[in-house]
Amino acid sequence: MRCTSAWIGWALCLCASLAVRAQDYTEDDEMILDLVGEDRTDPETGTDPAAEFIRCNKVAWRIPGQYIVVLRQGTHESQLQRTIRRLRSKAARRGYLVEILQTYSGALRGFLVKMSSDVLHLVIAYPSISAAFQQQPHRDFFPQKLHFLITCQIHHLSSADDGGRTQVYLMDGSVQSSHREVEGRVLITDFNNAPEEDGVRVHRQASQCDSHGTHVAGIVSGSDSGVARGAAVNLVRVLNCQGKGTVSGALAGMEYIRATLLARPVDAVVVLLPFAGGLSRSLNTACRDMVANSAVVIAAAGNYRDDACLYSPASEPEVITVGAVNSMDQLMSQGAGGTNFGRCVDLFAPGDDIVSASSDCSTCFTSRSGTSQAAAHTAGVVAVILSSSQIASPVHVLHMMLHYSISNTIDFLSLSESHRLTTPNLVAAMPPAIKTSPNGELLCRSVWSERSGVVSTDRVISRCRQGEEMMGCSSYAPEGVRVGETITMNGGHMECIAHNGPAGKGVYAVARCCVISGLRCQVHASPEQGQAAQCVGPQHHLTGCTSMSTAEISSDSHPRHSQGKRCTVKEGVTSHAICCHAPSLECNLLENISADKDQVEVSCPSGWTLTDCSAVSRGSAILGPVAKGNSCHVYGVTGVDGAAGAAVCCRVAPLEQQAATPH
Repeated sequence: MRCTSAWIGWALCLCASLAVRAQDYTEDDEMILDLVGEDRTDPETGTDPAAEFIRCNKVAWRIPGQYIVVLRQGTHESQLQRTIRRLRSKAARRGYLVEILQTYSGALRGFLVKMSSDVLHLVIAYPSISAAFQQQPHRDFFPQKLHFLITCQIHHLSSADDGGRTQVYLMDGSVQSSHREVEGRVLITDFNNAPEEDGVRVHRQASQCDSHGTHVAGIVSGSDSGVARGAAVNLVRVLNCQGKGTVSGALAGMEYIRATLLARPVDAVVVLLPFAGGLSRSLNTACRDMVANSAVVIAAAGNYRDDACLYSPASEPEVITVGAVNSMDQLMSQGAGGTNFGRCVDLFAPGDDIVSASSDCSTCFTSRSGTSQAAAHTAGVVAVILSSSQIASPVHVLHMMLHYSISNTIDFLSLSESHRLTTPNLVAAMPPAIKTSPNGELLCRSVWSERSGVVSTDRVISRCRQGEEMMGCSSYAPEGVRVGETITMNGGHMECIAHNGPAGKGVYAVARCCVISGLRCQVHASPEQGQAAQCVGPQHHLTGCTSMSTAEISSDSHPRHSQGKRCTVKEGVTSHAICCHAPSLECNLLENISADKDQVEVSCPSGWTLTDCSAVSRGSAILGPVAKGNSCHVYGVTGVDGAAGAAVCCRVAPLEQQAATPH
């Protein structure tokens, strides 16, 4: 099935931030200032940061006359209502009508307003306002003509659990709840915030309006085609019969789900977002807030054969972003489109010619393709994991998904070198069983930053998710020029920072982010250049080392692990030691030195987890270390001097036996 030409216009939308200075107060503002004084709130002055007006560069993606206005952090509900009253009053004095379509009081505090663009400068002028976003659409993927399947074979994923203790909130169009696949499994909520359909020839037959949502719901919990056949699906309608929606509608849907869960809390919640749109800071923020409230949020990567980091909600680091592969575990391709990719994708799942419920009749099936289907598969697997285990946090669910995924089956030759490097080669699979020790299992993943600029002072930052601890930090320069990496603390969390250096052509920061019960990590810097950084206290293990030089990294300038808890460096180099503690945690160092090869691999043995990957070049520059799964790969600039790699391997010691040291 192919993407029709009607949707070619839904291409990438890059959002530009236009900072507008807040205007000085005029006589028209006197009444407003008096009201602020009566509420015993000091009037804000022009010293506040300028508000932003953010809109899509692509004109076709803008919805004229509608704006999402976001107030500054810490703003109270009373201030929100005052801001609305002020805006209405000032606009009316200038002869303009302002219509408030929606207010937000959850992850974001603000409102959706319909007004003339001539009034926009009044919105930007308020010191309490952080930003105004021009309304933009999002949509599901690949509108397709449905085909009946006389014969079909549906691939069943087997598991001991059917996801019966999990509630899935599906934000989509309508669902044919009477279809035999989903009958009794889908609740059509009373929420509906879908825009009117475009054009005058829109046929709103039920089968057309229900097609995408019914197919996705069937993949999640269908009686034959479903992954989690016991999971309950709750439809939150944010897409119209054409598969289109708006950011404001998605935000309102998020608030509805949040309010529902506050009124009726449940232990296991999945929020499925099978759509994508242009980059939206407000939508990403709402997703992040949902995860902070213990929901697992799953987003489709998008079907634009592009970098998923350029779309929302796929670009939000706290959600699980899913790309699509075909039956051969290769990247899904559909005409001019295909699955999105890149560092913002967490994993891939089946998304090509997927058989599920068709809305043409209550017993019909059809096949559809797209990252919506891949995200639905992942939502089903997550529902089973949540239902069958005691793992409650979203980040633990992500690590379980990655741990049991099938690795290194996808051919990335069609991608650019940068995307081949940062796109995870993982295909989702159903865990055979959920078995954890009392302290859990140490699970880690690599988090890549974007590539830095080419100026010598440029740098990039990689961060872990909520609930993860950073156990390692490294940098990678495709052209071999870098000065190293450092770790800083921001709000109590580590940040891995990679520095480009003189004549550098860009560098990546790579954080090694891990989860285990009771894991706590801290960082210690070397006292001076050339002196070792070390861990303090017998309970802390050295899990990672960083190095920073005043020149390009070359021979032996990367720290070497020695004496158990020290990161030793040469003259002129500073280092950070990452020191971690968890019940029964033990760590050891493995090294591999090659005298005649420019590539070295060091792998942790079975039962151990890679927490740090270090590289040392023996006389020639190195590109840097790359952690792939449980192995450390070191790539040196082509030469005869060889390279060396060092891997830190950690695990939770088995209770029934003495911990063995890897060789």
